[in-house]
Amino acid sequence: MRRAFLLPLLLTLCAGCGRYFPGPIRPLSEARQEAHMTVKDDGTVAYVFERLEIGLRPLTDAELNRNFAPYSDRGAASTNPYTYGDWKPIGDPWTPPRFTVFLLGIKNYAYPKVRVSPDEIALVAEDGRAFRALSFFELNEYHRAYALAWAGNPYARYKESQELLRKTLYAEKMVFSGQEDQGYIVFPLLPPDVERFSVKVAQMALRFNYADEPTQTLDLNYWFERQVFRGYRPPPELAEAR
Repeated sequence: MRRAFLLPLLLTLCAGCGRYFPGPIRPLSEARQEAHMTVKDDGTVAYVFERLEIGLRPLTDAELNRNFAPYSDRGAASTNPYTYGDWKPIGDPWTPPRFTVFLLGIKNYAYPKVRVSPDEIALVAEDGRAFRALSFFELNEYHRAYALAWAGNPYARYKESQELLRKTLYAEKMVFSGQEDQGYIVFPLLPPDVERFSVKVAQMALRFNYADEPTQTLDLNYWFERQVFRGYRPPPELAEAR
């Protein structure tokens, strides 16, 4: 009787063993995107209509580390605000992800001016769970916890990461006719059971009245997916990619 009780218990415990290793985010095929959406070779999903293009591209940690190479090669002292740099836990070949990051790009050759608000951008899983884009203030508070003192090297690293955030995080602004703009959109690290999701860019303002209040808006949906691996160590291709 004892064996009959212990066997299901052991199987249940073993089923919960291991860790989760998220693979890179990739766009769903163009046929599974919404109207006027195109999928580019670099993984960008772009809304293209009447010379207006709004593109969203998922970024891997490896790419973010290359983009901020001087700030990503100091181990635990790396100041890349989007990743842990080249730091790895002791005895572990895997650097865990820190956030879920996209590059938002706008090319406006169609309207007098357009505006995208990061406050109106959310990542929505297939089951309806929603994750808001993180603001500069929220990311600042996150990194503040790593400033162990308000002087010396820890504080200098904190200030360096905040300056990079200020320069590269997408900030709400008017993009006038003939202009292009881009910046990062950052979401929290996703739960391991989220494998397919959309990024919703809501209330994008296309036309305005005399007081710059929107009179015409547009809601966009970008669809992506990822594979989440499970085990005690990351698959070789993921470990090598980092």
